[in-house]
Amino acid sequence: MDYENILSEHKDGICYLTINRPKQLNSLNASTISELNKAIITADTDKEVRCIILTGADTKAFVAGADIKEFASFNTSEGEDLARKGQELLFDLLENIGTPSIAAINGFALGGGLELAMSCHMRIASTNSKMGLPEVSLGVIPGYGGTQRLASLVGKGKAMEMITTAGMLSAEDAKQWGLVNHICEQEELISFAEKIASKIKRNSPNAIAKAIKSVNAGFIYGTNGFEVEKIEFGNCFGTPEFIEGTTAFMEKRKANF
Repeated sequence: MDYENILSEHKDGICYLTINRPKQLNSLNASTISELNKAIITADTDKEVRCIILTGADTKAFVAGADIKEFASFNTSEGEDLARKGQELLFDLLENIGTPSIAAINGFALGGGLELAMSCHMRIASTNSKMGLPEVSLGVIPGYGGTQRLASLVGKGKAMEMITTAGMLSAEDAKQWGLVNHICEQEELISFAEKIASKIKRNSPNAIAKAIKSVNAGFIYGTNGFEVEKIEFGNCFGTPEFIEGTTAFMEKRKANF
């Protein structure tokens, strides 16, 4: 499928999605969100794809935010609808798919860009990265899940500080606060993500999808994550991948998933 604002490449079990608006610092507009929705659904339903690596074009920015000119004139109801549709089409979708995703943060990840990275299951940042949610400096708040996901990753107090000051974290500080899993040099970013993807690819896709569902359940208000884990644990039994995995273990060979 051809896209205007993103690049999509499938190679060796990995789907590489690149937001390709470098002149706009890869800012998210409605068209880009729609294209990412289609590309993510396509990757998640492709059995050959075992991991998604999401990044931004060029070296200045992963995503420097939302495209403000698209909604600067919105009224209250239009603003709420913007947040609802955006979360449903992209951010919640990405967080809840069964295919693991890695955000390769190259440069600025601000506002909607950081919200997009936080929707991925893992994050790697280049050493020159800067991350933050500066929305209050524009008279608005994060609307794509940022208030919720940031607090779950760095804790309530640090999230409050970052959001209310509109401050940014360096890559090193982001790692110390648990916002990113790893940091590396810019030129090593994709290869670093590929190393993690290669480890993911060795394991059962079915079990990984159920693990993602179980981990996410613990962060849904009113949901008993332990109960979801018990159910999904049971659902693994008797599947072809469970049979292959356990058989391979007993036969002292590598499983073929």
